[in-house]
Amino acid sequence: MSTRKYEDACGIARSLDVIGERWALLVVRELLFGPKRFTDLRSGLRGISQNVLSQRLRDLEAGGGVRRTVLGPPASTQAYELTALGNALEPVLVAMSRWGALTPAAPDSEMSNDAFALALKALFVPAPRDGFRGRVRLRLVRDAFDVSVEGVGIDVARAAGADPDLVIEGTEATVRAVLFGRLTLNDAVAAGDIAIAGDRRRAAAFLARFALPDLAAEPAP
Repeated sequence: MSTRKYEDACGIARSLDVIGERWALLVVRELLFGPKRFTDLRSGLRGISQNVLSQRLRDLEAGGGVRRTVLGPPASTQAYELTALGNALEPVLVAMSRWGALTPAAPDSEMSNDAFALALKALFVPAPRDGFRGRVRLRLVRDAFDVSVEGVGIDVARAAGADPDLVIEGTEATVRAVLFGRLTLNDAVAAGDIAIAGDRRRAAAFLARFALPDLAAEPAP
């Protein structure tokens, strides 16, 4: 199946020639935190068919954003990963995640674990020196991420190594509800929806580092 091109020298048009098809940017989103097998990609992209995912991967490979790799040992499994060109899309996706947070979500909609990890980067709020600093392991359903906060910077990566001093465990939906003030951390813990290993006050301080964007406070271009 051939993909139509804009035949426009503008960088935006040339970008859309590669990533403008439906699902393409979401495939990139699912690969930002490391390589994945085809079945893992489908799990994170609810509603995509096998044929469409195969086509998007071929398109992204042809555009230089994705390449095939092998995971292992012990078993060698074919997977997909971003190239340097594909990884360069991260700031674009962070900006889109931040902008999208201002639009209403469909009732009962969910997001993949990787989408939520990306949203943490998008919704991080730089804070004064007395704000939370350190590393937190955020353990979600079927995955976990290490979130490191140092002053005005944040780094999010797939979890590796021993647990840090603070671990927060819960579903993506519950953690989001606490982040956005729809549920208090104490109530979530009391209900058994969030478990904390470590200091609960530090967990609350960590979660306070995230908020929905405030357009009035955004710097002028």
